[in-house]
Amino acid sequence: MNLLERCGMREKVVYLDSSVIVKRYIEEPGSEYIRQLYVQAYNGLIKISFSLWNIGEVLGVLDKSRTREIITAEDYQVVKKRFLSETLRLTKLGYLVTVPVKLSTLRIAWKIIEKHHIYQADALQIASAKSINAGEFLVADKKLHQVALEEGLNSSYIT
Repeated sequence: MNLLERCGMREKVVYLDSSVIVKRYIEEPGSEYIRQLYVQAYNGLIKISFSLWNIGEVLGVLDKSRTREIITAEDYQVVKKRFLSETLRLTKLGYLVTVPVKLSTLRIAWKIIEKHHIYQADALQIASAKSINAGEFLVADKKLHQVALEEGLNSSYIT
């Protein structure tokens, strides 16, 4: 029994990789699509999911955007707070499922690393999505999209 079944969830679950999550908070190609996805979640039509690992990755990308002056220091504080508060709110509402980083998931990720020669973080995304039987896996990285397809996920590449 996977995490979603233990929680009694049967709705469509859409797993988001870190790059896709960032599109929610920093305007770039694909941001409107992700906005609509979050609206669907708030309306209870789908559940969004990502790994607890993603939280640190997203914070790192936001910080890098600030240091590269893509966003201002003030905007960084706003989007960081928005991301964290929205993550908590969606979790409390039951519209976001955060996947814990467990040894069993890491072991699967390690096999994916060796099989596909990808980074640990990317392999962890695939392993996490598989662990909850995600109905869709959204990525903004072509190589990760290809590996996800090879691993049997219903992956979509968001540009």
